[in-house]
Amino acid sequence: MRILVAFLFVTVSVHAVDLESWSPFGIGACHINNRSAKDNERWVPQMEEIGLRVFRTPQLNWGAVEPEPGVWKWDQLDEQMDYLSEHGFTFGGTLIGNPRWNDKDERGSLPVNNLKGWSAYVTAVVKHVNGRIKRWEIWNEPPNFTGKDQTPADYAKIVIAAHDAAKAVDPDCKIGLAAKSVHIHYLEQVIQAGGRDHFDFITLHPYEVLNGIVDNAGTESVFMHIVPTLRKMLAIQNPAKADVPVIFTELGSNANKGEGPQAQSLIKAYTLGIAQGVECIQWFEGRDGDSGPLGLLDREGHPRLSFHAMKHLIKHLGQHPKYLGWCLLNGKHYAFAFEGAEGPVLITWAHGCESDEVAFGKVVTLVELVSGDRIDVDHHFLTSAAILVLAPPQSLLEAAKLHRDQPLTWDGDYSQVKEVCITMGEADGEKGLHTLSGSSLADAVVAYGGSARAGNVPGGNLFVVDPEFLAYTTVPIEIEVVVRRNEANDKAGFKLVYESKDGFKTAGGWFTIPDNTQWHTQRWRIDDPQFVSYWGYNFSLVSDGDVFNRYLIQRVTVRKLEE
Repeated sequence: MRILVAFLFVTVSVHAVDLESWSPFGIGACHINNRSAKDNERWVPQMEEIGLRVFRTPQLNWGAVEPEPGVWKWDQLDEQMDYLSEHGFTFGGTLIGNPRWNDKDERGSLPVNNLKGWSAYVTAVVKHVNGRIKRWEIWNEPPNFTGKDQTPADYAKIVIAAHDAAKAVDPDCKIGLAAKSVHIHYLEQVIQAGGRDHFDFITLHPYEVLNGIVDNAGTESVFMHIVPTLRKMLAIQNPAKADVPVIFTELGSNANKGEGPQAQSLIKAYTLGIAQGVECIQWFEGRDGDSGPLGLLDREGHPRLSFHAMKHLIKHLGQHPKYLGWCLLNGKHYAFAFEGAEGPVLITWAHGCESDEVAFGKVVTLVELVSGDRIDVDHHFLTSAAILVLAPPQSLLEAAKLHRDQPLTWDGDYSQVKEVCITMGEADGEKGLHTLSGSSLADAVVAYGGSARAGNVPGGNLFVVDPEFLAYTTVPIEIEVVVRRNEANDKAGFKLVYESKDGFKTAGGWFTIPDNTQWHTQRWRIDDPQFVSYWGYNFSLVSDGDVFNRYLIQRVTVRKLEE
């Protein structure tokens, strides 16, 4: 997942690449599965078999193609590109690396101390591939693999040098600005530091946001706001690039959580990604390698359920599905409409973990996307497992089209309110503010005659506001928490950490909860919030050791203040 020279990417023909014809279905690989054509032989044919045609990148690490100064080695790259082309894949390229022979910048691995050498590497690679690669991703998920002391300004220098060198060789090629996770703060800083106008697309790796989907925490709206929030930033910081393509060059789910959850996360990731306009999602990865059990194939090459889910998703959506819009079933379950391979289809699942019966008003054919099994029904009990509806009722398609350009809501419209809150223990206690514990883990504990949640409930100290309430825009806010110590009156406290313009910051200092004789209210004024759900949440109550066990949370409120 996070390996220096591991990746994948891109298109649909071989030499004259049509940049407008990319499929959203892509695949990637870790280092040991992507060093050469020999590595690819272990798993690429299975990817071709299920309809994948988009590959992130062959091995292009600087040290691999220029092992000694001025000595270029192209045989493995050429063999790999030929192999991928023979199997029907198109691909982009990841420009990355700092060869052993280069004097390293002691601050990190970005070769800012040798921009001349970096530019020569980019020039040589772009010239050598001769148009077979048109999209160039610069580095892998910075600030990862850059060095803790290297800054967005350092990365901007690398991007600018790559942009100018590549365009000098191939004016029609595209340069990709990259960031780890959904690190929109970092991208903003890179643009401000000189990266403005030196890119043609953006890549993200939203693993953490997808985790909320895997855990059925109800965070579909957060995932669906990744691209809109990014575009909001671009519209302010670099308007000319506000509509550039967005590609998820890595996204995946750990099979340790179960093959079923992994398969469901894949279905939902592609459904939600395509719906918000992500041009290509390059699933990480094809086969297990050096990054954990993330593959569509396990380490022995045996298909997982996610392999079959990808196959059936491509079969029914086709290589170029058209998003039609979204609607709600029974007023709460998301349903996404697409023009698929053979006509309109609908993909839906139960919001959260509750199953619910849905009536379609006519007999429809449902497809279980993991097994591929079909059944004709006029009603169905929705669960967290996604289903695909063939030839859905026209009324649902029309409802979906009405919402085509509207933001995905999260249990209501909170775009115009002044405050959002969560009250623990109430059936409808989440009013525009949510925890990442999800409804299945949000069991309230009743203490002292009132409802509260223990600070140690998984995810219960991680909070995310409705994206329509506050996303990217910086306005003064107040965060208020109502807490008390546990029944044993153990000493307890925490600090509040929030997303700011400069990344995560601590508001004030440590707050010690006085006692358990009453509920205590603590407030923080924050003047520089910048909520982008970088790690899937916006703020947290952070304690050390087992302090989470020592207090109860009754209510949390976020309110906008007058500027």
